Amino acid sequence: MTRDQALELVENWTKNKNLVKHMLAVEVQMRALAKYFKEDEDLWGLVGLLHDADYEMFAKEPEKHPSKIFEELGNINADKKIIQAIKAHAWGWQKNAPEPVSKLDWALYCSDDLSGLIIACALVKPDKKLASVSVDSVLKKWKQKAFATGAHREPAEMSEEKLGIKLPQFIEICLKALQDISSSLGL
Repeated sequence: MTRDQALELVENWTKNKNLVKHMLAVEVQMRALAKYFKEDEDLWGLVGLLHDADYEMFAKEPEKHPSKIFEELGNINADKKIIQAIKAHAWGWQKNAPEPVSKLDWALYCSDDLSGLIIACALVKPDKKLASVSVDSVLKKWKQKAFATGAHREPAEMSEEKLGIKLPQFIEICLKALQDISSSLGL
């Protein structure tokens, strides 16, 4: 599967533009993490881009997400690493989701919600720009549990244990990646 094919699938399945932006955000974070680990940036990017492709179709049955995307990826014989990582990103909240195992799995698991927290940090800045966000400003908001309550902190906090990256550096990698596509995100 090419990136263009993946993006087409995401855009066909997802009408909510903010959800599409979320997938673009996780894609660029995953590419940055792949670069950090000297892994396949295209493969890791596809995982980030596709991980929530079926989210919107299961809005009334969230326990079914992700499942339709596995079927689709299986039909086109996508790399099994992509399917495994997307399945594992649901670990802890979907009944049959496997625990992440590989660096790829853990990178998606740890970075998914972090994108939302970083974007929320930008949205409370006077200029609403990612360029105004720093690692320190994210860490300040990190401690405020009432801030961006939907962005769970626990997965990102596992970055040191599971990926060998201390939380401030993990935030820095993801923040820089988001800043690089700020115009695509409208931030």
